[in-house]
Amino acid sequence: MSELLDLAGIFVFALSGALMGVRKRLDVVGMLVLAEMTALGGGVVRDLILNVRPAAFQSVGYVVVPVAATMIVFFWHPYVARGMPAILVLDAAGLGLFCAVGTAKAVEYGLSPLHAALLGVATAVGGGMLRDVLAGEIPTLLYDRQLYAVPAMLGSAVMAGLSFYGLQGWPATLAAAVLAFGLRIAAMRRKWRAPLAKGIEE
Repeated sequence: MSELLDLAGIFVFALSGALMGVRKRLDVVGMLVLAEMTALGGGVVRDLILNVRPAAFQSVGYVVVPVAATMIVFFWHPYVARGMPAILVLDAAGLGLFCAVGTAKAVEYGLSPLHAALLGVATAVGGGMLRDVLAGEIPTLLYDRQLYAVPAMLGSAVMAGLSFYGLQGWPATLAAAVLAFGLRIAAMRRKWRAPLAKGIEE
Protein backbone atom coordinates (compact mmCIF):
# COMPACT_ATOMS: atom_id res chain seq x y z
CA MET A 1 0.00 0.00 0.00
CA SER A 2 2.78 2.44 0.91
CA GLU A 3 4.53 1.77 -2.40
CA LEU A 4 1.31 2.45 -4.31
CA LEU A 5 0.94 5.79 -2.53
CA ASP A 6 4.58 6.53 -3.26
CA LEU A 7 4.05 5.80 -6.96
CA ALA A 8 0.95 8.00 -7.05
CA GLY A 9 2.93 10.91 -5.62
CA ILE A 10 5.77 10.23 -8.06
CA PHE A 11 3.32 10.26 -10.98
CA VAL A 12 1.90 13.67 -10.06
CA PHE A 13 5.34 15.22 -9.51
CA ALA A 14 6.50 13.75 -12.82
CA LEU A 15 3.57 15.42 -14.61
CA SER A 16 4.67 18.80 -13.30
CA GLY A 17 8.25 18.15 -14.43
CA ALA A 18 7.19 17.12 -17.92
CA LEU A 19 4.90 20.16 -18.20
CA MET A 20 7.85 22.38 -17.31
CA GLY A 21 9.70 20.73 -20.20
CA VAL A 22 6.84 21.63 -22.57
CA ARG A 23 6.85 25.26 -21.38
CA LYS A 24 10.63 25.39 -21.94
CA ARG A 25 10.22 23.86 -25.44
CA LEU A 26 12.42 20.88 -24.56
CA ASP A 27 12.38 17.69 -26.60
CA VAL A 28 11.10 14.41 -25.20
CA VAL A 29 14.47 13.60 -23.62
CA GLY A 30 14.54 16.91 -21.77
CA MET A 31 10.96 16.39 -20.66
CA LEU A 32 11.84 12.95 -19.33
CA VAL A 33 14.87 14.22 -17.42
CA LEU A 34 12.79 16.93 -15.74
CA ALA A 35 10.03 14.44 -14.95
CA GLU A 36 12.44 11.94 -13.39
CA MET A 37 14.26 14.61 -11.39
CA THR A 38 11.06 16.17 -10.10
CA ALA A 39 9.56 12.83 -9.13
CA LEU A 40 12.61 11.13 -7.66
CA GLY A 41 15.08 13.88 -6.73
CA GLY A 42 13.88 14.49 -3.18
CA GLY A 43 13.77 10.80 -2.30
CA VAL A 44 17.21 10.16 -3.78
CA VAL A 45 18.70 13.05 -1.80
CA ARG A 46 17.07 11.69 1.38
CA ASP A 47 18.39 8.18 0.87
CA LEU A 48 21.90 9.35 0.01
CA ILE A 49 22.00 11.39 3.23
CA LEU A 50 20.81 8.30 5.11
CA ASN A 51 23.56 6.32 3.38
CA VAL A 52 21.19 3.71 1.95
CA ARG A 53 20.53 2.61 -1.62
CA PRO A 54 17.86 4.98 -3.02
CA ALA A 55 14.41 3.43 -3.27
CA ALA A 56 14.29 4.65 -6.87
CA PHE A 57 16.99 2.08 -7.71
CA GLN A 58 15.26 -0.84 -6.02
CA SER A 59 11.98 -0.92 -7.93
CA VAL A 60 11.32 -0.68 -11.67
CA GLY A 61 8.08 1.15 -10.97
CA TYR A 62 9.89 4.20 -9.62
CA VAL A 63 11.54 4.70 -13.02
CA VAL A 64 8.66 3.55 -15.26
CA VAL A 65 5.97 5.78 -13.69
CA PRO A 66 7.75 9.05 -14.62
CA VAL A 67 8.24 7.68 -18.15
CA ALA A 68 4.49 7.04 -18.39
CA ALA A 69 3.75 10.54 -17.08
CA THR A 70 6.13 12.02 -19.66
CA MET A 71 4.44 10.17 -22.51
CA ILE A 72 1.03 11.39 -21.38
CA VAL A 73 2.24 14.99 -21.34
CA PHE A 74 4.13 14.55 -24.64
CA PHE A 75 1.01 13.52 -26.54
CA TRP A 76 -1.73 15.30 -24.61
CA HIS A 77 -0.11 18.28 -22.87
CA PRO A 78 -2.93 20.76 -23.75
CA TYR A 79 -5.43 18.54 -21.94
CA VAL A 80 -3.06 17.96 -19.02
CA ALA A 81 -2.47 21.72 -18.69
CA ARG A 82 -6.23 22.30 -18.59
CA GLY A 83 -6.43 19.88 -15.70
CA MET A 84 -3.88 21.86 -13.63
CA PRO A 85 -6.34 22.66 -10.80
CA ALA A 86 -6.83 18.94 -10.20
CA ILE A 87 -3.10 18.30 -10.61
CA LEU A 88 -2.31 20.97 -8.00
CA VAL A 89 -4.62 19.20 -5.55
CA LEU A 90 -2.85 15.92 -6.24
CA ASP A 91 0.49 17.69 -5.96
CA ALA A 92 -0.54 18.92 -2.50
CA ALA A 93 -1.39 15.33 -1.59
CA GLY A 94 2.03 14.21 -2.83
CA LEU A 95 3.68 16.96 -0.81
CA GLY A 96 1.94 15.81 2.36
CA LEU A 97 2.70 12.16 1.72
CA PHE A 98 6.37 12.69 0.90
CA CYS A 99 7.12 14.96 3.86
CA ALA A 100 5.54 12.45 6.26
CA VAL A 101 7.13 9.35 4.71
CA GLY A 102 10.52 11.07 4.40
CA THR A 103 10.48 12.07 8.05
CA ALA A 104 9.36 8.62 9.18
CA LYS A 105 12.19 6.97 7.24
CA ALA A 106 14.75 9.38 8.71
CA VAL A 107 13.51 8.58 12.24
CA GLU A 108 13.70 4.88 11.44
CA TYR A 109 17.39 5.34 10.55
CA GLY A 110 18.17 7.01 13.86
CA LEU A 111 18.12 10.73 13.08
CA SER A 112 17.04 13.17 15.78
CA PRO A 113 13.50 14.58 15.45
CA LEU A 114 14.87 17.92 14.21
CA HIS A 115 17.10 16.39 11.54
CA ALA A 116 14.38 13.93 10.55
CA ALA A 117 11.94 16.81 10.01
CA LEU A 118 14.48 18.69 7.89
CA LEU A 119 15.04 15.59 5.78
CA GLY A 120 11.28 15.17 5.41
CA VAL A 121 11.04 18.67 3.97
CA ALA A 122 13.92 17.93 1.60
CA THR A 123 12.10 14.79 0.43
CA ALA A 124 8.95 16.78 -0.33
CA VAL A 125 10.41 19.84 -2.06
CA GLY A 126 13.82 18.68 -3.31
CA GLY A 127 12.60 17.33 -6.64
CA GLY A 128 10.81 20.57 -7.52
CA MET A 129 13.91 22.59 -6.74
CA LEU A 130 16.05 20.34 -8.94
CA ARG A 131 13.47 20.70 -11.74
CA ASP A 132 13.58 24.49 -11.61
CA VAL A 133 17.38 24.66 -11.48
CA LEU A 134 17.75 22.30 -14.45
CA ALA A 135 15.16 24.31 -16.38
CA GLY A 136 17.09 27.51 -15.76
CA GLU A 137 14.49 28.97 -13.38
CA ILE A 138 14.82 30.47 -9.94
CA PRO A 139 13.13 27.80 -7.80
CA THR A 140 9.50 28.80 -7.25
CA LEU A 141 10.04 27.85 -3.63
CA LEU A 142 12.26 30.91 -3.24
CA TYR A 143 10.64 33.73 -5.17
CA ASP A 144 6.86 33.43 -5.46
CA ARG A 145 6.35 33.11 -1.69
CA GLN A 146 3.82 30.33 -2.02
CA LEU A 147 3.20 28.43 1.17
CA TYR A 148 4.71 25.24 -0.23
CA ALA A 149 7.60 24.51 2.08
CA VAL A 150 5.68 25.69 5.15
CA PRO A 151 3.05 22.90 4.97
CA ALA A 152 5.86 20.40 4.41
CA MET A 153 7.69 21.80 7.46
CA LEU A 154 4.58 21.53 9.61
CA GLY A 155 3.78 18.01 8.43
CA SER A 156 7.37 16.89 8.96
CA ALA A 157 7.47 18.46 12.43
CA VAL A 158 4.26 16.70 13.44
CA MET A 159 5.53 13.38 12.09
CA ALA A 160 8.82 13.79 13.97
CA GLY A 161 6.96 14.73 17.16
CA LEU A 162 4.62 11.76 16.93
CA SER A 163 7.57 9.43 16.34
CA PHE A 164 9.40 10.91 19.32
CA TYR A 165 6.48 9.95 21.55
CA GLY A 166 6.32 6.45 20.09
CA LEU A 167 3.39 7.04 17.75
CA GLN A 168 4.42 5.54 14.41
CA GLY A 169 2.95 3.50 11.58
CA TRP A 170 0.34 4.46 9.02
CA PRO A 171 -2.01 6.35 11.41
CA ALA A 172 0.77 8.81 12.34
CA THR A 173 1.93 9.10 8.72
CA LEU A 174 -1.63 9.74 7.55
CA ALA A 175 -2.22 12.39 10.23
CA ALA A 176 0.94 14.31 9.31
CA ALA A 177 0.26 13.99 5.57
CA VAL A 178 -3.34 15.20 5.90
CA LEU A 179 -2.22 18.18 7.98
CA ALA A 180 0.33 19.26 5.36
CA PHE A 181 -2.17 18.63 2.55
CA GLY A 182 -4.89 20.66 4.27
CA LEU A 183 -2.61 23.63 4.90
CA ARG A 184 -1.37 23.61 1.30
CA ILE A 185 -4.93 23.51 -0.08
CA ALA A 186 -5.99 26.34 2.26
CA ALA A 187 -2.98 28.41 1.16
CA MET A 188 -3.85 27.95 -2.51
CA ARG A 189 -7.52 28.82 -2.05
CA ARG A 190 -6.95 31.80 0.23
CA LYS A 191 -3.80 32.92 -1.61
CA TRP A 192 -1.71 32.97 1.56
CA ARG A 193 1.86 34.16 1.04
CA ALA A 194 4.96 34.19 3.17
CA PRO A 195 5.82 37.72 4.36
CA LEU A 196 8.49 39.85 2.74
CA ALA A 197 11.29 41.49 4.72
CA LYS A 198 10.24 44.51 6.77
CA GLY A 199 10.02 47.66 4.65
CA ILE A 200 9.78 45.78 1.32
CA GLU A 201 6.60 46.57 -0.58
CA GLU A 202 4.50 43.98 -2.42
